[in-house]
Amino acid sequence: MQTDRPTLGIALMLGFCVVAPFADSLAKLIGDRVPILQLLVARFGIQAFLLYPLARRAGQPLWWTPRINRLVWARTALHILGIGMMFLALRYLPLADAIAIAFVMPFILLFLGWWLLRETVGGRRIGAALVGFIGTLMVIQPSFEAVGAPALLPLGVAVVFALFMLVTRRIARATDPIAMQATSGLMALALLLPPALLLAPFGVPELGFVEPPVTVAGLLVALGVLGTLGHLLMTWSLRFAPASTLAPMQYLEIPVAAVFGWLIFSDFPNGLALTGICVTVAAGLYVIERERRAARRTAPPSPPPAPPAV
Repeated sequence: MQTDRPTLGIALMLGFCVVAPFADSLAKLIGDRVPILQLLVARFGIQAFLLYPLARRAGQPLWWTPRINRLVWARTALHILGIGMMFLALRYLPLADAIAIAFVMPFILLFLGWWLLRETVGGRRIGAALVGFIGTLMVIQPSFEAVGAPALLPLGVAVVFALFMLVTRRIARATDPIAMQATSGLMALALLLPPALLLAPFGVPELGFVEPPVTVAGLLVALGVLGTLGHLLMTWSLRFAPASTLAPMQYLEIPVAAVFGWLIFSDFPNGLALTGICVTVAAGLYVIERERRAARRTAPPSPPPAPPAV
């Protein structure tokens, strides 16, 4: 039986909070030199290449019941759409702003859980979610003035990833995380490669392939490796520490992204955006704390401790 090791779980989540925004930094760095479709093929192709052997070696099934398979296909399509929209947003927005706006996702997930899954949501959490939306609008406002409609792309990312999380909830207990990610990588290639091959002769922007310089090709590979590593770090962290402990730490992505944005692109959120980020983070942490208290109230009595192993 796996026992909690919170220090290790926290360390792994800290690794995720550094790796994920660094991967986004690479996507922003090469995004204007490589079509979106090629970025996505590299991202998911490397995911499949790295995780398929791990899943096979562990003896995990890579195909499930028809219902689970349909949900994994839907999850994969949402994953492609969400990452593609984020890659596109990063062409226009500062790194920290794009990630901070996308962090409206927990609030959207709260509303979708109440609306679609009939989950109980108290008035305080709804109020905190509304405050979080206001904070997000404070981040969007200066970006919208600067770049227009692309500033709304991270909102689309948040909606897509909220749906992605709802689907993931439905299949999490029936699938192994690494096997599911390996299968998703293969499914993503099956979805991405046909349009790339069919549309390549027509020169459709963003839906073709280019021959990048060696340095850009290296960054493409690094993007795929880091994106895959980030998901693994998050998955592994949840094996050693409860989600209630780790969820608040995910907000560390925002200050880490601000540091990377400043170091690599000389971008830093302005006063209004920085205030909005603080409001969004505070509201998100409040929602997480309310979720934690609600979970404690409804949790069944703890089972007696297991006897020591011999």
